[in-house]
Amino acid sequence: MKLIFTIAWRNILRHKGKSLVIGVILFTGAFLMTVGNGVISGMAAGIEKNIVNGFMGDLVLISEAQKSDNILLNMMGSSIEPVTTYKQIKEVLAAQPYVKRFLPVGKNLAMVLDESTSAPGYAYLLGVDFAEYRKMFPDSFTVIEGSYPAPGERTLLIPTFARDEFYDFYNIWFLPEGGRVVRENLKKEALANLGTLNISTNVVMMGMTSGINTTTDIRFPVKGIIRYGALNQIFGHFCLVDIESYRECLGYFTAADMAAQVPKEEKKLLGLEGGDLDSLFGEGMIVSDVKKAPKIKVVALNEPKLSEDGVYNAVFIKLNEGEDYGRSLKKLNKALAGTGVRAVTWNKASGPMGGMALIIKSALFVFVMLLFCVAVIIIVNTLTMSALERSSEIGMMRAIGAHKTFIAGMFLGETAVLSSVFGGAGILAGIVAVRIIPLLQIATKNDMLQLLYGGNFFNPLLSLSDVGLTALQLLFVTVVAALYPMKVAVHITPLDAISRD
Repeated sequence: MKLIFTIAWRNILRHKGKSLVIGVILFTGAFLMTVGNGVISGMAAGIEKNIVNGFMGDLVLISEAQKSDNILLNMMGSSIEPVTTYKQIKEVLAAQPYVKRFLPVGKNLAMVLDESTSAPGYAYLLGVDFAEYRKMFPDSFTVIEGSYPAPGERTLLIPTFARDEFYDFYNIWFLPEGGRVVRENLKKEALANLGTLNISTNVVMMGMTSGINTTTDIRFPVKGIIRYGALNQIFGHFCLVDIESYRECLGYFTAADMAAQVPKEEKKLLGLEGGDLDSLFGEGMIVSDVKKAPKIKVVALNEPKLSEDGVYNAVFIKLNEGEDYGRSLKKLNKALAGTGVRAVTWNKASGPMGGMALIIKSALFVFVMLLFCVAVIIIVNTLTMSALERSSEIGMMRAIGAHKTFIAGMFLGETAVLSSVFGGAGILAGIVAVRIIPLLQIATKNDMLQLLYGGNFFNPLLSLSDVGLTALQLLFVTVVAALYPMKVAVHITPLDAISRD
């Protein structure tokens, strides 16, 4: 073995030009593979941070009646089936040791009504308990105008992206109640019309759900303007509202609610008691010895209800660190049998967004594979030419007793030395580059690039497993690139050396 590497090193030094060409290819390939693996790892971590930890969790519970798993950005805004068994679901989730936290939400499309022109627009509503939402996703967005809602307050939080879209459609610039125009937050067209800017601090919305005829026009006061930490153009389609106003807007009520709710016109009548009730009838028409009627409790349509008694459309679930999706999904669906819901992974529930992330990761993987192919082809050609040019040398070695295995080992040793020196240098350079890139704070506001970047800033990551994967990829390239030149070399005979001379 020592002799093989000694000869291999001598041949590398004797053929410096070809060795340098192969070395540069190996260095470039190893460098790009290292950075590519870092980008893929950074992207995976970014997706987990921005989507899983910032918006919808690892798993999502949806109704068994829901036809499509995609509930986030579903086509044409089709209605999400209601979930009415949350109390039962909550008990099941609380008993699962692998579940870290969960949040029930309402999610559906609403029609935005313009009172001046009656032209309807549309917006996705995400109905939540804001206190629980903040515990589940503490850093998902920042309030840039207005304030965070108080508990039990009817509230609408509008993302900056949705506000810009509303302005384009209605020519209305929405501000939080008591707020003022912030020039820095105005979009270009609104800034140009600052003197005649049409301002509003509330929005009228009407829920859109199939099979329900009780949707209501709700005037939502704008409490704040928010900006999502990442993927603002994607998540920015979702306006956050309090869960009770969401239910009222969408027409969602439980059986208990329906039994307790009374039209507002009858509230005064049913609330009357004793003499007040007698006064509605003529004299003598009421039996005098009837005891005083008990007071009837009346719940108005807009009176707050217990949130857990109401309807939701989904439940977002965060798993404990390191939990396997497949095993957790299987166990959770088994535990939830009979509750009328099923669990799906976040990438299925997010539809095109999860698919886009997968496409980008696949494209990066294909890019790395193309690097393999190009590096292998060039190295094979260079080593094959080297083998043919050294026919006399190889033929003489065969004539004095060198076996084919020795000749093959010699070529493999040359490739291994070049791969170790130049490829190793490429891996080290790639590690340094991955460490330096985050320090440059390369930012983007493009959502597709944010998926690639793993957030607002380009932030590739490298773990020991990523470096090990790059080393294995380099080893694969080395072996594959040496196979054909080894085959050519071992078939050179002493007679071929003489004939070539």
